[in-house]
Amino acid sequence: MWNTDKILINTKELIAKANQQHVPVFLVQHISSAPKGMAPFFEKGSEGANIHPEIMAICPNAEVIQKQHADSFHQTHLEESLGKFDIDELLICGMMTQNCVTHTAISKKAEKYKVSIIEDCCTTTDKMIHKIALNAASPRIPLVTFSEVLWYGEP
Repeated sequence: MWNTDKILINTKELIAKANQQHVPVFLVQHISSAPKGMAPFFEKGSEGANIHPEIMAICPNAEVIQKQHADSFHQTHLEESLGKFDIDELLICGMMTQNCVTHTAISKKAEKYKVSIIEDCCTTTDKMIHKIALNAASPRIPLVTFSEVLWYGEP
């Protein structure tokens, strides 16, 4: 994966700001539905499927939404969970940029929210794929940095 150390630092800072402002954080975990051995990186209990322990540590009460498709809304209870908090804005980050991040951001079910992709809180296998995916989503979804959202006080 590309730039993971910096992405982890940025994501933790973003979550810290959300926690300070009592903004709900939802963690989405991809668990493969493929037969055992066909997608070992995303098999339940594998290192690839597990949410990073440093992320779990800073938001231990965050709801974890398990999914089996790139779109985090597809066949999950994400929309219902967001509704419990009357959420109208989504700040999306994670991996992989060209798959789960962009597919969730452009989901038909995401259209009722103000959606932004936090470009410096997502990653993928390399910088070029990351940039291509963000560029492809940018006509529909605003791209912002973690420092541009959830200010510590007045912007």
